[in-house]
Amino acid sequence: MNDLDREALCEIIERVVAREGLELVHWEMAGPRNNFVLRIYIDKPGGVDHGDCERVSNQVGTLFDIEELIDAHYTLEVSSPGIERGLYKPADYERFAGSRIRLRSSEPVEGQRNFRGKLLGIENDLVQIEADGLGRVEIPYEKIAKANIEFVF
Repeated sequence: MNDLDREALCEIIERVVAREGLELVHWEMAGPRNNFVLRIYIDKPGGVDHGDCERVSNQVGTLFDIEELIDAHYTLEVSSPGIERGLYKPADYERFAGSRIRLRSSEPVEGQRNFRGKLLGIENDLVQIEADGLGRVEIPYEKIAKANIEFVF
């Protein structure tokens, strides 16, 4: 898919999710170009239910078909972000301050790339965590490869 296609897909996904009064957490495409999975993660206060996922899936799938945006076989999945939800945008690092997280950076920060600890927030594009065994660490937002809430059982 080229960038134009991704932009058109994103616009439809964002429009449908907003119309349903939901939050678009993240969307991604995985797998080979001719048989990929398009995953959409949605949320709302109190969590999403099966009906929310079904409505978004039906509307997005129908609009993709009408607009003829995808000319390959694909599987559309719509779900909640789950208990160990990913952190994808700067606002997530403020919203979930105080939570335990797992974070992997694209480059070493203070000699390592993998961190676990309490998320303190984000300031000036620096994600701040109280990292287990290291204390306070600041990681540039643009160097975060992946971050998730870490649910403690």
